[in-house]
Amino acid sequence: MKRHLIYLFAATLLFLANSTTHAQSNKVYHPMIHTLQTVVNDHWLLDDVITLGTDDWVTISFDHLSHDYHRFTYRIVHCNADWTPSDLFEVDYMDGFNDQPIEDYENSLNTTMLYTHYRLDLPNDDIQFKVSGNYRVEIYLDEEEEEASPSALSQREGAIHHREAESPSMGGVRGGHPSPVAVACFRVVEPRMALTATITGNTDIDTYERHQQVSFAVSYNPAEVVDPATEIKPYVYQNGRTDNYVSGLKPTHLTTGRVEYTHNTQLIFPGGNEYRRFEIINMHYATQGVDKITYFEPYFHAALLTDVPRRHYSYDADHDGRYLIRYNLAEDNDIEADYLFVHFRLDMPRRTGGTLYLSGEFTYNDFTPTYAVAYNDAERAYEATVMLKQGAYDYQYLWVPDGTSRGLTAPVEGNSYEAENEYQVYIYHRPFGGRYDRLVATQQIKFAQE
Repeated sequence: MKRHLIYLFAATLLFLANSTTHAQSNKVYHPMIHTLQTVVNDHWLLDDVITLGTDDWVTISFDHLSHDYHRFTYRIVHCNADWTPSDLFEVDYMDGFNDQPIEDYENSLNTTMLYTHYRLDLPNDDIQFKVSGNYRVEIYLDEEEEEASPSALSQREGAIHHREAESPSMGGVRGGHPSPVAVACFRVVEPRMALTATITGNTDIDTYERHQQVSFAVSYNPAEVVDPATEIKPYVYQNGRTDNYVSGLKPTHLTTGRVEYTHNTQLIFPGGNEYRRFEIINMHYATQGVDKITYFEPYFHAALLTDVPRRHYSYDADHDGRYLIRYNLAEDNDIEADYLFVHFRLDMPRRTGGTLYLSGEFTYNDFTPTYAVAYNDAERAYEATVMLKQGAYDYQYLWVPDGTSRGLTAPVEGNSYEAENEYQVYIYHRPFGGRYDRLVATQQIKFAQE
């Protein structure tokens, strides 16, 4: 065991030394932290956006794989549209003080994998937001407790084997400065502009075949915007993915009080397909997408039905990559849902020149070794094992060619214009001389066949 841990830490440090942080989506940087979520108004299907000055709230939650108490604190950072820190001081963007402890926590009940569930609601009695924009919540583990983390890790060796850290550090102090063990992201909007968006399968490169095209228009008060082409910054996402979002758009039409973005080839997205789905809501029988559930002491394992590549559109009532924590016999899913090792299998010949990854909200839309799908020569199939909390999950397979960072749906999922993808459009405004990017309009729109 000691040799395994030493090797694991060495491999982790090597990976961390060559990694970078992409903060526009949730990230977990510590192997004992799992299931980091941001949920708005207790509704898992809502976009991670709250409205300034209203009763909206965002809940940030995660599990630490131990029943021991760990002191976590949080720091809120205001960011620009591109998720770089803004020039604002804390007093400019919030009432309250950073480095507050997360005091809402509870141990799991009757689970094979022991964990403590931590929860933070924002805004709260200590923190109130003053301006709109992007917000990053950095979560820190007490430095003294982090020094003892190797002994804690040894208690969950099996879990660590399936969870690699993915940041410049695993907490504690690095270069004299603390590093977060997790980062949660959300947005605060102040509706100051009107946004109307549409999606069509009749694109500028094909007609109802493999792509979808987004168009939108923004109406604004001319007294507040001098140069809309430079002051207004749109960002467009497909299913919340961070590998293929679009920014830096130039308007196609400008009139007084209105700017349009139409017939722009940057806004053409591969259609992909509906997400694949599975449910692990009970330990005693297989449910949707699951072949069998078995118990190998001390943990449960779920083998999913074997997947195959898709060349045609396949309808399913998916949730565009999201997941919902759920145990069908629980009174409180947050602390009664257990963890399983979920085994994925894709029956497909080996491809070269890239890497295959699982993708969905549960992967934090990230391409890291944790979610890579490796080819098994003996089985002649791609396989991956990921530790997940009980619930209903959407996922897909994305192929990332060597030397690139954008996932392709075509090799496994295919591309069909019929796919009911969801798009998020965010409009930021920075007037001349402004110190930060205001989020002034948002729209979440789902494609429906015409």
